[in-house]
This record gives sequence, structure tokens and C-alpha cells, in this order.
Amino acid sequence: MEKENKKKGQVMNIINKLSVVISVYNEEAVLDKMYQAVVPVVESLPCEYELLFVNDGSKDASPAILDRLAMESEKVKVIHFSRNYGHEAAMIAGIDYSTGDGVICMDADLQHPVECIPQILDAFHQGYEVVSMVRMSNKSAGLFKNITSKLFYKILNGISQTHFEENASDFFAVTKRPAEVLRKHFRESSRFLRAYVQSIGFRKTTIEYTAGERAGGRSKYSIRNLFRFSVKAMISYSDLPLKIASLCGTSAGIASVLLIIYSIYMKIHVGAPGGYTTIIVVICFMFTVLFFLLGIIGEYLSVILGEIRRRPIYLVRDTVNLEKEQEKSKE
Repeated sequence: MEKENKKKGQVMNIINKLSVVISVYNEEAVLDKMYQAVVPVVESLPCEYELLFVNDGSKDASPAILDRLAMESEKVKVIHFSRNYGHEAAMIAGIDYSTGDGVICMDADLQHPVECIPQILDAFHQGYEVVSMVRMSNKSAGLFKNITSKLFYKILNGISQTHFEENASDFFAVTKRPAEVLRKHFRESSRFLRAYVQSIGFRKTTIEYTAGERAGGRSKYSIRNLFRFSVKAMISYSDLPLKIASLCGTSAGIASVLLIIYSIYMKIHVGAPGGYTTIIVVICFMFTVLFFLLGIIGEYLSVILGEIRRRPIYLVRDTVNLEKEQEKSKE
């Protein structure tokens, strides 16, 4: 719901119910701690709330713990995926099933501080519809991860027409209108949700926070996963790699013509076809560039193929405490 504040000339969001979406994958060590931390915070808010846990195909005791929490409180709602679909699919499912006037997405490991929830609600009341949480420091991240994170955002902002907040995370919040846009229009098979949140428009603000230590367990993001995530993000929001591939192809063609002219000149004026080592080096270099460019094109073709297949982003095995209207709307 929205109400116009004529004095300030802006729209004030009225939040009667807040949905807190928490993605879970093998988090048995932290779920009880997360629940005990978040409940006092949301209970103190001047609105209704729901805690929507999305179990992303966990293989440990997380599903049983979530079911127990749902049995203890009707405000706890659980979505069990049929298998592991990934962190972003879990957040999308949470947004899909949420019923609040505002939706907050966060992780279960307590690195996203629950103490920020009242600040987010205040931002909604001030008329902001998108709240992007910006990580100022990360207590659990090493030097390598911090440096590569900064480098990633510099490259992404350099090749994309959309500006991305540096160190913006998957900790974010939206009101009903942006949530509906995400439900209806951002259903790509190759997803970059934090970029969606920053690029959909609406009145937006940022809130800075310090990421805490993991309350338990270990990070699910390996270096390989982070690399794949970075490649997916760049492909999703820029066609510059394709333009670079085209430029490299043109440059290679020009270089080949010049090499042919040079070889003919040497044959006529020197009389001996020298430079075999040089030719071999050039050929190896050209093939390296060629296969690299084919790899770039292959990444884009992979994304296109994923969109053509139109496979579901996620499949739900079971739900707990969800309202009948919510389940019917997803059938």
C-alpha cells in the first residue's frame, strides 16, 4: 500500500506486513541461532511479519530443523526445493511466495546482520521502494576475496551501461511494486539478482553494513563458483565481450594480410623463405586467440540456449505453513 505525502512531495510506503526471505543450503549449524536472532527484531517492529525460509535442496539436517521451527510458529513458512537450484533461485522463490508489503532477502549464516531490518523498514516508510545493502567490510573474507570483489565491480561498471554499487550484496529489500516486477519480468535462466535489484529503477537508497563472521558452517562459494558467477554477471549485463571478439578477429585478419605481404616481399628480395620459427609462434598465438574468442561466443550461446529451453527456475517438493492462496497462485 502507498500513501502520498503531499507536504514532502513524495510517496510514503505503508508496510502492514513484512516478509523476510532467508535462503538455506546445508546450514544446520546456524539455523537455530539465526531464528533466535531474527525473531526479537521482527517482533519489535510495528507491523506483521512472516519468516520465509527457502530450503535449497539441503542434504544435512536443515529440512528437519526448518520443519520444527514451522511447527513452533505459524509465522515461520518453509519452501523445500526438489533439489539444489542455487542461491539466487532460492531468493526468487522467496519473492514469488512472499505476501508482505515489503520483502527483505538475506542469508541464514548471520553475515547479513538482522539488526539492519528496522533501518530497512524506516527506508520504506521514507518512500524508498528498493533498498540495496552495501557491504563496507567483511570480517570473514580474506585479502584475496576483498581485492577480487573490488576488481569485479570495477570491470563490471566499466563494460556495462548500468551502474552497480560497489560491494552491493544479495542482502536487499523491495516493496510490493518492485517485487511484482521481479516476479513477472525477470525470469531468465541465467540470473544476476543483485543486478536486477539495482537496474529496475524505482526510488532507491543504500544502507551500509559490516558483514559479520559466519555463525557456523562454511561458505558454499568456492573460487570456481565465484568465477562462474562473475562470468555470468558480465555476460548478462554487457555485450562488450562480443565486441572485443569482433575487434580481435578484425585485427587478426589485418595482421594475417601484413604477414602474407611480408612473406612475399622476403621471397622476392631475399630469395629464401626464412622465419619458420616466427610463423609457428604467430600461428600458435592466432589459434589461442581464436579458441578464446570461440569460448566467449560459446558462453553467450549457452545463455541463449537456456532461455530457449524455458525450463523452470526451481521446482518445489513441499511447503509448510503457506497459505492456500499462495500455493494456488504458483500452480
